[in-house]
Amino acid sequence: MAMTTRSMTRFCCFLASAILLLCFLLPAAVAEERFYEFVVQETLVKRLCKTQKIITVNGQFPGPTIEVYEGDTVAIRAVNMARYNVTLHWHGIRQLRNGWADGPEFVTQCPIRPGGSYTYRYAIQQQEGTLWWHAHSSWLRATVHGALIIHPRRGVPYPFPKPHAEFPVILAEWWRRDPIAVLRQSMITGAPPNVSDAILINGQPGDFLECSAQETSIIPVVAGETTLLRLINAAMNTELFVSLAGHKMTVVAADAMYTKPFDTNVVLLGPGQTTDVLVTAHAAPGRYYLAARAYASARGVPFDNTTATAIFQYKNAAGCPTTGAVAGANTFNGPLGGQSKSSSSGGYPGRAGPAPMLPFLPAFNDTNTATVFSDSIRSPAPVKVPGPVTQEVFTTVGFGLFNCRPGPFCQGPNNTRFAASMNNVSFQLPNTVSLLQAHYHHIPGVFTEDFPPMPPVFFDFTSQNVPRALWQPVKGTKLYRVRYGAVVQIVFQDTGIFAAEEHPMHIHGYHFYVLATGFGNYDPVRDAHRLNLVDPPSRNTIGVPVGGWAVVRFVADNPGVWLVHCHIDAHLTGGLAMALLVEDGEAELEATMPPPLDLPLCVL
Repeated sequence: MAMTTRSMTRFCCFLASAILLLCFLLPAAVAEERFYEFVVQETLVKRLCKTQKIITVNGQFPGPTIEVYEGDTVAIRAVNMARYNVTLHWHGIRQLRNGWADGPEFVTQCPIRPGGSYTYRYAIQQQEGTLWWHAHSSWLRATVHGALIIHPRRGVPYPFPKPHAEFPVILAEWWRRDPIAVLRQSMITGAPPNVSDAILINGQPGDFLECSAQETSIIPVVAGETTLLRLINAAMNTELFVSLAGHKMTVVAADAMYTKPFDTNVVLLGPGQTTDVLVTAHAAPGRYYLAARAYASARGVPFDNTTATAIFQYKNAAGCPTTGAVAGANTFNGPLGGQSKSSSSGGYPGRAGPAPMLPFLPAFNDTNTATVFSDSIRSPAPVKVPGPVTQEVFTTVGFGLFNCRPGPFCQGPNNTRFAASMNNVSFQLPNTVSLLQAHYHHIPGVFTEDFPPMPPVFFDFTSQNVPRALWQPVKGTKLYRVRYGAVVQIVFQDTGIFAAEEHPMHIHGYHFYVLATGFGNYDPVRDAHRLNLVDPPSRNTIGVPVGGWAVVRFVADNPGVWLVHCHIDAHLTGGLAMALLVEDGEAELEATMPPPLDLPLCVL
C-alpha cells in the first residue's frame, strides 16, 4: 500500500533524526583503546665518541612515539627491567579524576620497583596536539622520554591547512656520565648538579660535536610542501631557542592547544613545553640547519653552551642523497602510519651533500627575544575566562641556601647546600606512601595542608641584594587545599635570591589560562590592567620571566593531588614544588576514581 503524505513526512523525520543521531554517535563509536608495552631497560649507545649504558624504553632513544586520536583510551604496560625505580608521566594529559595514572613518584604512586610492572590507563578527553611522556622518578627523564601525539577525531580537520608531512623534533640534553650519578653527586655535596655536555635533537648532537656528524638527524622535505614540526623540549635543565635557516616558522599550537597563528624566526621552549610550527619548503632546494641552543637567563650560572643541529633537507636537491633512512628520530607518515625506529642506528650521513645554511640564533641571554615570542602566543579566538576568583595563591619561586658546617657535604656557595622553594617552603616528597594514597585512604602524618597562600615575608623580591636572612627556606611536605569548582588564580613571582632565573612552572592535571606576565614585583593594583581577559593562551607549563611574574587562572574541576613544580629538574630536586589537594565534588563523577588493583605497592 502506498504511503500517505503524513506517513511519508513521519518517515523522513525519523530518517533525518536517525542520521543526526548517527553523526553524534559515530565519533564515539570509532574511538579505540590503544595498548603499548614499555620495557624500561639498559641500552648501550654511543654519543660524543663514548659508548655507555643508558636507561631507555624498548631500547629506543628517544623512546617510542605514542599516537592516538582524541577520544581514544590508552593502556601502557610499563615493565621495569632496569636497576632503578621508575614511574612514567604523560605530560599535559589532564587525567580527569584519575591521578593514579599521572605518574610523579610519591605524589600519585609509589615507584615501579626493578622487576615490577604497572599499567597506566587513561582517556584522551577534549585534547589534541603535541604532548610528550617521560619518567618522573629521579633523573631518569634524561633518557626516558618520547612524543605523545593526539590527532583530531577521525574526520575532524586541523584548524589550519593540512600539512603534507608531520615530524616530531625532540630536544634533550646529554651527559657523558650516568645522569643518576650526576644527581647523586649533587645531593651528596650540596652543590648544583653539573651541566650537560651536549644538547640533542632527536637523540643526536649534530654536526658541530665530535663523533656526531655521521648521525645527524635529517628532516626530509619536498619543495613546495608544508611540514608540521612538533617541537618538544625534553631537556632536563635548559630552556632552548630553536631556529631554522632560510625558512619562516608559523606557530599554530603550544602545549597541545591551538593558537592564533603567527610567523617567527625563533621559537623558545622551556623544559616541558611543546610548540607546533608549520614550515613550507619554499626556499632553493638544498640543506638547511635546524639548530637549538640555550636561553640562559640566570647571570653567572653555568650552562651547556653547545649548539645542536639537525638538517632540513630537500629531496632530490643537487648533491643530496635521494634515498635512505632518517637518522635520529621516531618518524611517522600521517596518523598512526609509521613504525618507530631506534636512533642508535645509522642513516643519512650528516655531511653527505652541500654544507647546510646556518640559521640566526639569539644570544644566550637574549631575554627580549624570549619575551617577544612568549607574548605572541594567544588563543585563536576569544575565550570565556573563568571568574570571579574564589581562591588565590601568591607564591614566590626561586632559590635558597641551607646553612651547614663547612665540609664535603657543604659545597654550595659559601659552604652551604643548594635549595629551592615556593613561598620559602622547600618541598620534600614522602618515601613510604604517595600523597594521593595518603589523601584517598586518610593516612595521617604524610603531609600537612598548610602551604602558605602568601609569602611569609614581603620584600623586594627581584632585588639583586636580597638580605641573607631571607635566603634560607624551611623543609616541608605542605599541600594547599582547593575546593572543587573553585576559580583558582596563582601568581608566580620570581626572586633574586642567589640568582634570578626564568622558571617553567608546570601544573599537573590542569591546563590554565596565562593572563599576564611581566618583570619586577607583581602589584595586583598596578598590574590589573595587564590581565588579558579576551584571548589568553591556555598552557600546561608557563615560563615565569627572569626577575618577573606570571598570573594564571583555572577552574578546579579535577579532584586529586596534583604536583606544581618547576620543570627544570635541578630546581625540582632542590625543592621548587608544592602540591594542590583538590577536594571531591558532590556528584559521583566529581570524585577521584578508586585506585587500580595493580598500583605499585609501597615499601613500608
